[in-house]
Amino acid sequence: MAKSYSIAVIGGDGTGPEVVREGIKVLKKTAKVHGFSLSFKDYDFGGERFLKTGKIIDDSEIATLKKHDAIFLGAIGHPDVKPGILEKGLLLRLRFALDQYINLRPVKLYPGVETPIKNKGPEDIDYVVVRENSGGAYTGCGGNVMLGTPNEVATQEMIYTRFQVERALRYSFELVRKRHSKKSPWRGLKPEDIKAGKIGQLTLCGKTNVLTFVFGLWERAFHEIAKDYPDVKTDYCHVDATTMWMVKNPEWFDVIVTENLFGDIITDLGAMTQGGMGIAAGGNINPKGLSMFEPIGGSAPKYTGQNVINPMAAICAGAMMLDTLGESAAAASIEKAVAAFTPKMKSQAAGKMGFTTTQVGDEVAGLIKK
Repeated sequence: MAKSYSIAVIGGDGTGPEVVREGIKVLKKTAKVHGFSLSFKDYDFGGERFLKTGKIIDDSEIATLKKHDAIFLGAIGHPDVKPGILEKGLLLRLRFALDQYINLRPVKLYPGVETPIKNKGPEDIDYVVVRENSGGAYTGCGGNVMLGTPNEVATQEMIYTRFQVERALRYSFELVRKRHSKKSPWRGLKPEDIKAGKIGQLTLCGKTNVLTFVFGLWERAFHEIAKDYPDVKTDYCHVDATTMWMVKNPEWFDVIVTENLFGDIITDLGAMTQGGMGIAAGGNINPKGLSMFEPIGGSAPKYTGQNVINPMAAICAGAMMLDTLGESAAAASIEKAVAAFTPKMKSQAAGKMGFTTTQVGDEVAGLIKK
C-alpha cells in the first residue's frame, strides 16, 4: 500500500504563499511519479492574523500541528508588525515547543548559478551546516536592569547542557555517514585520511580561545563522541576562521556543526556563496518528531503578488522535507530537476530570473523523473 503523508502548510506573510504554492506543485508531481501521496492543510499563522486578532499561536494549535507528518513554511515577517513579535511568538516558539533541535542548512551551488567567490563551482561548494537549534543565546535567559537610564545593564546568556550538545553532535556524525554512504571519499580529505578509511569530515565551529566554558563543553563532547565514529575525520575551526575558509576554500568543508548564534550567522554567509537567499533552503528538525522546512529568504513584501519572486528555495526545502520523511529517491529527483533547470535561469534574484514565479514551478515540476 502506498504511503501517505500529511503536511501542515504555513504560507505566512508577503511572498511566502507564492513560493509555497510552487513548492507544493513540485511536491505533488514528485509524489505522483514516485508512488506515494501527500495531503496539505493550510494554517493562517502570520502577520495578517496577528493584526486582525492579536493572536499568534496557542497550545491547542501547536497540538493540532503535531498531528501532521511535517510543516512546510513560506515566510514570516510583516511590515506592520514590530520585528521580533512574530519571530519569537511563532518561529522560536514552534522550534522549542516541537523540540526542533537541529537547524539544517545545505550550502550547495547548483549549475549555472552565480557565486561571488571567484573560480569556484558546484564541485567546490557542497557542504552542510548543522546549527544546534535549542540552546545558546536564543533561549531568552537574561534581562535589563535600570532600563532607560544611563546606567542600564543588559545581559543575554549563552546556555548549553551536555544533553543538548551531545544530541546535536551525534546527529552531525551520522549525517557525515549518510552523505557518504553511496559516495566516494570526500574530496577535502587528504590521501592519508582516505588510506585510513575515512569517509568524510565533521568540523566543529566554535570559539574555544575566548568562550571557554561553553565551547570547552562542546569540544570535550566532540572528541569523546568521535571515538564512536572512527570512519569520520574530525576538524576544528574558530568561527572567525570558518567564515574565512567558507569564502577562500569552501571545498574543505563537508559537514560543519556549531551552536545556535554562530550557526545563524555563518549560514547566511553560506547562502550568499551558493547564489543568494532565493535558492537557500533550510529545515528545523526533530529527528524523532515533527520537523519544519522553509526557504531561508524573508517575506519580501515589496514583491508580493507580482509573480516575480524566486520559488527555488521553497522547492529545495520541499526536497529536504521528503528526504527527512524517508522518501530519499523522491528528494533526489527534485535535486536533479533543480540542477537541470538552474542553468536556464538568468539570475536567482526576484524579477531577474527570466521566468515568472509560476513558470519556475512549472518547469521544475516538468523535469521530475523517477
